[in-house]
Amino acid sequence: MFKQLASIFSISLTMLFTTAVWAEDLTDVNVIINQATLAAYYQGDDGRSEARMVIEDAQGRKQQRQFTILRRDHEDGGDQQFLVVFSRPADVRNTVFLVEKHAQGDDDRWLYLPGLDLVKRISAGDKRTSFVGSHYFYEDVSGRNSDDDNHRLIETTEKYYLVENTPKDANSVEFSRYQVWIEKVSMLPVKIEYYDSSDKLYRRVEVLGTKEVQGIPTVTKSRVSDLISGASTTMEFRFIRYDMGMESSVFSERSLRNPPRQWLKRPE
Repeated sequence: MFKQLASIFSISLTMLFTTAVWAEDLTDVNVIINQATLAAYYQGDDGRSEARMVIEDAQGRKQQRQFTILRRDHEDGGDQQFLVVFSRPADVRNTVFLVEKHAQGDDDRWLYLPGLDLVKRISAGDKRTSFVGSHYFYEDVSGRNSDDDNHRLIETTEKYYLVENTPKDANSVEFSRYQVWIEKVSMLPVKIEYYDSSDKLYRRVEVLGTKEVQGIPTVTKSRVSDLISGASTTMEFRFIRYDMGMESSVFSERSLRNPPRQWLKRPE
């Protein structure tokens, strides 16, 4: 509760004293990245939302996915747990994605495939591959470790911080660099553009909608675009709730085959 009130108070001060805040722009890129990570991935102590995903290929053909995301933080900026349970369409129903995200070191990821009754461990090398056939990557869902990149603040505008990021291990990813636009007021990353080894822009992630939920700025709609093929995936988030009091046991391997129905129910 204190954390939530502090967030509301902070946002109110930002709105009241916008000029003063902008007069004292952040200059330390690591502080900017850390605040953006907290704003995007650490809202509240835990959270749940229902996502509707529309995958559109270059010919305009569409597929849909629906799933519920549960999240629990061990501490702000630290380890996290994620559970993603699919409900539609029928061919992915009851597919479950479990993540143990480690602030220091590689994340642990598992995927349960109900048709095969198989739990598949996703290796660290697969984190930048397609998430259930969409244009989102596994890493987009749970977040990229900021320690994997070098960061440089290249521009500060009236509304945004523009940060350029280059991977420390160039052989571990498909991009050579990416740029992030971070909104000053909310500190939410609102656009990310990826460049390949030829320095050609090929992928874009952008926020299409936000709102305050329990006083916390929250993304409600986003899109990933493949700028080479023209295909894209759009995702909308509904029934969002924070600080529900989830226990760590909700995110055990047992939940892959037996998802926690109590937390998957829509909040009243």
